[in-house]
Amino acid sequence: MSLSSRLAVFFAAVLLFVARPADAAPWPLSCVEPAVSSLGTCAKMVVPGSGATAGETLLEKADSAFGACLVAPLGSVMFCDVVFWDDLMPAGEGIGTVVDGEEITSWNEADGYSYQKLFDAQRVLPDLSSPVRKDFGGVPVEIKVGDVNGTPTLVGRVLPEAADLEKLGIERPVDDVDLSDAPPIDVKTAPFAVKVDPGTGKFIEQTVVLPDDALEVETGASVMVPGVAAAAVVVGKGDGGWKLRSGEVRLDKSRLPSADNAVMPIVVLWLVMGAIFFTFRMVFVNLRAFKHAILVTAGRFDDPDDTGEISHFQALSSALSATVGLGNIAGVAIAITVGGPGAVFWMIMAGFLGMSSKFTECTLGQMYRVTKPDGSVSGGPMHYLDKGLAEMGLAPLGKGLALLFAVMCIGGSLGGGNMFQANQSYNAVAEILPVIDNSTGAVVYGLVLAFLVGLVIIGGIKRIGAIAGLIVPAMCGIYVAAGMLILVMHASEVPAAIGAIVSSAFSPEAGLGGMIGVLAQGFKRASFSNEAGIGSASIAHSAAKTEWPVREGIVALLEPFIDTIIVCSTTALVVVVTGVYQIEGEGGVVLTQRAFESSLTGFSYVLSVAVFLFAFSTMISWSYYGERCATWLFGDSVSMPYRILFLFCVVFGSVVSLGNVVDFSDMMVLGMGFPNILGAVLLSGKVKRALDDYLKRLRNGEFKQHA
Repeated sequence: MSLSSRLAVFFAAVLLFVARPADAAPWPLSCVEPAVSSLGTCAKMVVPGSGATAGETLLEKADSAFGACLVAPLGSVMFCDVVFWDDLMPAGEGIGTVVDGEEITSWNEADGYSYQKLFDAQRVLPDLSSPVRKDFGGVPVEIKVGDVNGTPTLVGRVLPEAADLEKLGIERPVDDVDLSDAPPIDVKTAPFAVKVDPGTGKFIEQTVVLPDDALEVETGASVMVPGVAAAAVVVGKGDGGWKLRSGEVRLDKSRLPSADNAVMPIVVLWLVMGAIFFTFRMVFVNLRAFKHAILVTAGRFDDPDDTGEISHFQALSSALSATVGLGNIAGVAIAITVGGPGAVFWMIMAGFLGMSSKFTECTLGQMYRVTKPDGSVSGGPMHYLDKGLAEMGLAPLGKGLALLFAVMCIGGSLGGGNMFQANQSYNAVAEILPVIDNSTGAVVYGLVLAFLVGLVIIGGIKRIGAIAGLIVPAMCGIYVAAGMLILVMHASEVPAAIGAIVSSAFSPEAGLGGMIGVLAQGFKRASFSNEAGIGSASIAHSAAKTEWPVREGIVALLEPFIDTIIVCSTTALVVVVTGVYQIEGEGGVVLTQRAFESSLTGFSYVLSVAVFLFAFSTMISWSYYGERCATWLFGDSVSMPYRILFLFCVVFGSVVSLGNVVDFSDMMVLGMGFPNILGAVLLSGKVKRALDDYLKRLRNGEFKQHA
């Protein structure tokens, strides 16, 4: 058995061992129940009127159905959490704990735990079984829950009695003036216009629909929620809405897992284990070839006569533009908030290991790339999975993996690489330009962004590489420079911050479960950020000018180093030294903004511009990834139609935020790692032989180096 086969068997055994929780079924079975539950929700939604929420638009209803029928069941299996460390809490503990959206409200020996479902509501209506009287500026109003166009709504009726015009500042009409034909007077001292008859000075009784906040909703109140049959209880205020607990009760005698349990999505574990495999298989190429990678990127080994479309530097910039983005700004803050400073250590470690994954997949991309008659190049996992595994006698497997990768890549390109980026950049720009914070502004923004993206992607990989070569170094340089400035300003706190990062990564106080939990957070966020192992970067690196596939693979290993070890570490140190990670209730971009703003006043504006540039650069690179996969599937004739479709999605994503569509596309992006890692492991022997031959030639001085 070859070394790669032995290592593959070893890692498979480790996976099966760590994935079996104590006193529980093996991990694959733990994924089935959520999937079945999600399909049950889907079945309810396809029955007319059973699952729709009143007031939803057609697009929102379609998005909800898409989430229930496809995203949720597929995601529950694809992102099943593997349990590394399992323990059970003592019976009766855990009151107030939320498990799968249900809160534990009580416990007794006979029935076990009592669960009540929790859900968020943007709009909460009081449960007014009888009308409530409330005064608005002296105007008595009777309020109850009514029905307006099929939607439960607060309905207010002005009570004509006890009207006091003097309190409203209205003078009674003079008796000898005929006002019988005069129109009613609108008095805006209530949450709506109160009409007064100028002839009699009396209120005109009317019924109006009041705004949602006409009545205050208090914690503990029983309320009605559109789309929910039973009344719910308000348990607190959430982000942009209310936290509610339903009146339905579920009993469960099973014991609860400890809060210290460490879990990781199986797709992330797959990527990390692949990175470990490639690091050992290539004998730490991430260290041995690091200096050479810098020299090649700097152009010291460039040959203008080599086959390809872009330089090594442009290929690196193109691939980096797809990974350096919101994950570096928001993802790091989330990792620290959830896992503490120790998560940063494991992020760096995952970035270090991911360098080997990038080397392997990008070397394979060059090995199996196709140069077309017009000089354009196409490469990536869809090529090396198909052709490479066919050479090993595994043609059916290779074709299936290549098809799976191509379909997932197109989905990720149009969603996470496009619509999500457009929507997030619009929100960031709208923060500093309130004039566009409306539906018209969103459309205009989408059209302008689509125009700018179109100027780049219509020109193909050569123009994408040229633009990325300008934007990526600039935006990374500004962001890292700002972070370094803050670290200089807090120089005295830096040693303590580094100490906290290292010590909490191996904290003995947290126990084994706590330590693995921190590790899982760091690995998870690093995988989301640098995308090492999903294969997308090899599509860009396949177009680089070189006759030596290993050389481009060595250039590619710099990506996780720049993305995770430099940019993410800068964010992490700033968040830790400023201490903002200890603020309750904040995370993501907001936490990072607060960290930078605390030392550099006004930097939030610069950060908003950075978010726009990050999103823009991500879109132009992912357009190329999706296009290459589309042409592999359907032929070169779909190249331009795909670019036009991509630009339409830019506008659509700026205007409409469809959460389930974006979640599905994110699932596709990470899912690309399943076929890619499997194929790359099987082909790793060929890469290892090519690496050994290249490094031997390099040591013998066979490659001409420019000054």
